[in-house]
Amino acid sequence: MSAREIVEASLARIALVDPHVGAFTTVMADRALARASAVDDARRNGRELGPLAGVPFAVKNLFDLEGLVTRAGSLINRDDAPATRDATLVRRLEQAGAICVGALNMGEYAYDFTGENIHDGPSRNPHDLSRMSGGSSGGSASAVAGGLVPLALGSDTNGSIRVPASLCGLFGLKPTYGRLSRAGTFPFVTSFDHVGPLARSAADLALAYDAMQGADPDDPVCAERSSEPVRGALSKGADRLRIAVAGGFFAQGGEPEAFAAVARCAAALNVTGTIELPEAHRARAAAYLISASEGGALHLERLRTRAGDFDPATRDRLLAGAMLPAAWIMEAQRFRRWFADQLACVFQTTDILLAPATPCRAPSLGQTMMTVGGQMMGVRANLGLYTQPISFIGLPVVTVPIWTEGETLPIGVQIIGAPWREDHVLRVAASLQAIGTAQSPVAML
Repeated sequence: MSAREIVEASLARIALVDPHVGAFTTVMADRALARASAVDDARRNGRELGPLAGVPFAVKNLFDLEGLVTRAGSLINRDDAPATRDATLVRRLEQAGAICVGALNMGEYAYDFTGENIHDGPSRNPHDLSRMSGGSSGGSASAVAGGLVPLALGSDTNGSIRVPASLCGLFGLKPTYGRLSRAGTFPFVTSFDHVGPLARSAADLALAYDAMQGADPDDPVCAERSSEPVRGALSKGADRLRIAVAGGFFAQGGEPEAFAAVARCAAALNVTGTIELPEAHRARAAAYLISASEGGALHLERLRTRAGDFDPATRDRLLAGAMLPAAWIMEAQRFRRWFADQLACVFQTTDILLAPATPCRAPSLGQTMMTVGGQMMGVRANLGLYTQPISFIGLPVVTVPIWTEGETLPIGVQIIGAPWREDHVLRVAASLQAIGTAQSPVAML
């Protein structure tokens, strides 16, 4: 097939399916077709093609796309001027031959775990259109799980790649904090924000991740590390990696299906050991405080002048965050350093930790309360129960999708590694996929 034929097929699938799933906010057909033609011209002329030549992808609408307003899921940002250039990761993927077909729905200002946006409508779970896609990268997950594109970019501050990957049955990568450039993306919590890909296989994650690596002076926290490709390491699988199940906080509070998924992965990998991460519940609490405070500070002027244009649920949490005492935030940051040091000790004797990605399968759209560990709790606040302590200290994680026979919805497991060891987490994900434990079928809409 030519690149143009592939892109045309993607655009046709979007036209057919997206009215049902609500993944896209903007489709950039003319741009995509022009770039597909350029790939085909290069191929005909014998020029070397990139590793992602002709692959359609789409991006959460907090990534800048030249000529398009970066909405960040909001009503307010629609008054901004269009972006004058693409975000760094968009440029790097297109330099590798991939073709951007548009921008994707998301939770307002990325402060969301549900995938429900009051301005653009919800992004729906393609496996059950009455269910949540997860957030805040809900459109990214809907687009990949629904077969609209094979690859999408999202962001992850407290779990916004891993939660949608879990609910929609995808592989999702949150790299080490500072590994991939955030230049040209709208921020939420600068000290937590990560960006990364969602796909239907570990190999696709690795291809995209390798293409996006590299230092970037336009992102002050992007690490000055040379590219460390991981695609070639996937064939090693989980051999010689020291793997344990995360216990304690990560083994309580969720529904049985969350722990059964972890147990299934552990059995497939012949893992029997358990490690309890100290004070993980405090890590989650501290992550909440820092997120609310930084988010509130970022949006303070908008809250003063355009409070009525926010989703009320987002507005109220940002207002509360803006009023948190500074002493609380200082204490949370001190604890953050302590927690990172404790995990560094854990990773001296362990390479990989297995933990649930979400406490349950996808809730219904509009659902505000759910049963978690036998207690009624808020959906929006608790879908990130197990992801927040990990974002808090910037560890690399791949979420893998687990399906249970007879169930129509998946649930994810986090594969957590030491800083800068994306190769380890992707190797384990590839191993689980190879033996059939983790899989990501396209939803048959």
